[in-house]
Amino acid sequence: MATPKQKITLNASRDIPFNKLMLSQSNVRRIKRGETIEDLAASIARRGLLQSLNVRPVLDGEGNETGMFQVPAGGRRYRALELLVKQKRMIKTEPVPCVVSDAHSAVPIEEDSLAENFQREDLHPLDTFRAFQTLHDQGASHEEIAARFFVSATFVQQRLRLARVSPNLHDIYEQEGMKLEQLMAFTVTDDHVRQEQVWETLENSWSKEPQQIRRLLTETTVPASDRRALFVGVDAYVAAGGVVLRDLFEADNGGWLQDPALLDRLVRDRLKSIADEIAAEGWKWIVIDVDLPYGHNHGLRALAGTPADLTDAERAEREALRAEYDRLEAEYGEADELPDEVDQRLGEIETALAAFESRPMNYDPAEIVRAGVFISIDRDGDLVVDRGHVRPEDEATQGGDGDSAEPCGATESEDSGDDPSVRRATITMGAQASEPEEDDGDAIKPLPERLVIELTAHRTLALRNAVAENQHMAITALLHRLVLDTFGQRSATGCVEAFVRHVHLPWQDVGLKDSPAAKAVDERHEAWKSVIPLDDDQTLWAWLDSLDDASRQALLAHCVSYGINALFERPNPYSGGGISQHGLDQRLREADRLSRATGLDMVDAGWRPTVDNYLGRVTKSRILEAVREGAGEQAAQLIDHLKKDDMAKEAERLLADSGWLPEPLRLSGEDAPAAQPDEGEEADLPEFLAGDDEDGSAADETTAHAVAAE
Repeated sequence: MATPKQKITLNASRDIPFNKLMLSQSNVRRIKRGETIEDLAASIARRGLLQSLNVRPVLDGEGNETGMFQVPAGGRRYRALELLVKQKRMIKTEPVPCVVSDAHSAVPIEEDSLAENFQREDLHPLDTFRAFQTLHDQGASHEEIAARFFVSATFVQQRLRLARVSPNLHDIYEQEGMKLEQLMAFTVTDDHVRQEQVWETLENSWSKEPQQIRRLLTETTVPASDRRALFVGVDAYVAAGGVVLRDLFEADNGGWLQDPALLDRLVRDRLKSIADEIAAEGWKWIVIDVDLPYGHNHGLRALAGTPADLTDAERAEREALRAEYDRLEAEYGEADELPDEVDQRLGEIETALAAFESRPMNYDPAEIVRAGVFISIDRDGDLVVDRGHVRPEDEATQGGDGDSAEPCGATESEDSGDDPSVRRATITMGAQASEPEEDDGDAIKPLPERLVIELTAHRTLALRNAVAENQHMAITALLHRLVLDTFGQRSATGCVEAFVRHVHLPWQDVGLKDSPAAKAVDERHEAWKSVIPLDDDQTLWAWLDSLDDASRQALLAHCVSYGINALFERPNPYSGGGISQHGLDQRLREADRLSRATGLDMVDAGWRPTVDNYLGRVTKSRILEAVREGAGEQAAQLIDHLKKDDMAKEAERLLADSGWLPEPLRLSGEDAPAAQPDEGEEADLPEFLAGDDEDGSAADETTAHAVAAE
């Protein structure tokens, strides 16, 4: 007959007065982990003791119970109860729920303590999120929940945001299909459909880092740090009904504005309102653009105005600010660190004094009626108003009669009311043309002509800078041109148009004006402009004649650089305007020779392939070809399954420091970015220049367009 198994008997529970309890020296928890006894005491005061103490009777020397009980597990709870007694919020004889173990148990008392702590399972984070959400749904605010559990309100907001992520993604996280950091990234939007779409896109991708998730969720939004958002103000955007996405887990620089169309409308409305105010000053035309292109004032004459005089009140205010600034500087000059309020006040004074130095200019009314104004926004979102520019076609207008031609592309013309003799400014909202849609087939097709134009615009500007910095080569190029014109028979202009005619860059991407070459050319130009006496021709002649050789050569190099033209143009096979095939060939060969002679490297000049300037505007085959050349076959295989937009963004990252250049930015004869052709070698035009735009849209254009070429 089988012997029945011994049934276990659970330890009895009983209420024991607190003053009969004592801490056991056998508690295995010895190291404090930062949890405060005060918070636990407050929790017990609010909710009562939720978990009984584990105790054993204390025996005397003969093995008899003494009536006291030691606490081997639950030491923090004991100390919290002890604190409540000291605070007189609980009497010392208050009965405490306890589970009493056998004093003669074969199980060591230390094992009781270890088991209670070691076998405890922490709450799953998802359970925490949902529990906080339940309390919030019951009416508790962020602050109330935070106070109940002794955490910050931000901690609670983060968990509530995690609770609002798509339930489908919660299930994936629960099954350990994604990490907590990835789930956090999805909280930037409450759109469950979009969250699931992004996860579906990335689930089988090699790149599904939190930053990639955030980028995809916000790719159709506008960062709060964007110049447009700074100009309008996030508060105004929200007041107009706009939604701002915020990331509670990472620094988001103010978040993302979800409605770009609304933001653009607010920007246009504010710029238009400002333009209407400026139009009342009597200007002939006003051009508005969020981001004016590089060289927007090319060929225009700048009016020479005089700064407006300060009023007596303004002079007094300026002197008071200077005195306050000097006083604060003297008072805190020896301090290692300025107090925040003093530092802030000094900054305010500096800003106010700078405003006095940048006074508005006064212009001749006779000049105003034929001049115009450019209005734009700088990178910091500040308004930029550039007054006083005269177009060549308006130079002949005498007395401001307003008979000259209207500016091309004007979108709005305003009358000045009932007086027909007064003409309001023509206000133009500027914008660059968009890129045509391209076939996304597998075949590698010729680059779009517009893209080649923009790429070679980068090269032209960089080559100008290289020539301006190499005086010897600039003079050699000039002498070469002048000797051919004087003694030879030459029908083609070539690369150096040294008469000197400034070559405008009609098509350009948004990054051109911020390129290192553009900044270097502009800084050099402004430095010369500030010292050249342009008001009187005889004075200018005498000044040029008195320059030392080094200054004359530097000025000559600068002037010659403006005639550099490495732009691609579609050859015109017929008579009339445009460039011939022979002329284009000559220009490109000379551009290569000049690049080699000056040591121009477009990578050193600051050009990098980005989504905006190349990768987002070519086919997937072109993107993969670029990654193979610049980062290797393995890198190309990592992205060949992606959609075009994602592929372009990943390609930008992979090629960032590779030194890779597209064909229009390489010297002719270069098969790969690192290859250098022999000196003097002249190769045929690259294959990418042999074709047309992918959609053939440029074939019917009658005006030749400039584009970057070899």
